[in-house]
Amino acid sequence: MNVAYIFGEWIGTMCLEKYLFSGIMWLLLALLAVPVWIGCCCVLSVLMVQILGNIIQSKETYQLPFTLIAIRLWDIFGRIWHGYEVHGIENLPEGPALIIYYHGVLSLDYIFFALRLYLLKKRFCHSVVHKIIMKIPGLRKGFERLHLITTKEACLSALQCDLLGIAPGGAQEGLLSDENYSVIWGKHTGFAQVAIEAKVPIIPLFTKNTREAYKWLGSARALRYLYENFRLILFPVCGGFPVKWDTYIGEPIPYDPNTTAEELAKKTKIALETLIDKHQKRPGSVGRALLERFSNHRKND
Repeated sequence: MNVAYIFGEWIGTMCLEKYLFSGIMWLLLALLAVPVWIGCCCVLSVLMVQILGNIIQSKETYQLPFTLIAIRLWDIFGRIWHGYEVHGIENLPEGPALIIYYHGVLSLDYIFFALRLYLLKKRFCHSVVHKIIMKIPGLRKGFERLHLITTKEACLSALQCDLLGIAPGGAQEGLLSDENYSVIWGKHTGFAQVAIEAKVPIIPLFTKNTREAYKWLGSARALRYLYENFRLILFPVCGGFPVKWDTYIGEPIPYDPNTTAEELAKKTKIALETLIDKHQKRPGSVGRALLERFSNHRKND
């Protein structure tokens, strides 16, 4: 009887371990599925914009019916999955301005902002991206039609009449910041110099809970070493948690010809950190962000 009992316990333990392992694997697949799906949808959207632009020979691809449908579909996804909202849109001036935003693991929140801005105000928001993005085979023209740029000359040209969005921290901030939402810019002051030369105000922008939706798989030390030494981003993104996303547009920092680029960069960083302090509970929590997403009685920020 004792042998039979021990054997039964052993079989039960094996089954438990099997189901536990299976559950963990399914959880990991689920966490990876949403970011992969989002990436595929982004590539397909850009590809379709490029193909339609080539067929119709239109530079203003935003005006094409399919593009408008795609914009609305992305906006609906933001509304449903993240309860996405924009606050403080009245802080945007009628003329050109430089928008400086915090870079999460993914900048999907900024994409939602740019698309919502177009739907609400019919205003383009040009966006500065890493040069490597423009080197993705076959998609360069599509990115250009979506107003993605990489050079200082293109930034100054865009700021003659439109809005321009820049994340000074870029991929480094997305990789190395944490649940405390540290603003990691290093010595980057180029954006401030652009604003001074273009004579435009700077608008800080931050999305609440942006780091709770998506996470990097990998240790911060390994990420830092690979990025700083080889500019490699090899760890996959996981998550896709339907946390509440609210984008807050801060008050403009006016153009001042007597301010240096270093002083303006410091002032902008303080303004962005103030926006984060006001709207983000730190350290960030996925559980709390999920409750905020589904609670009908959220505390007003």
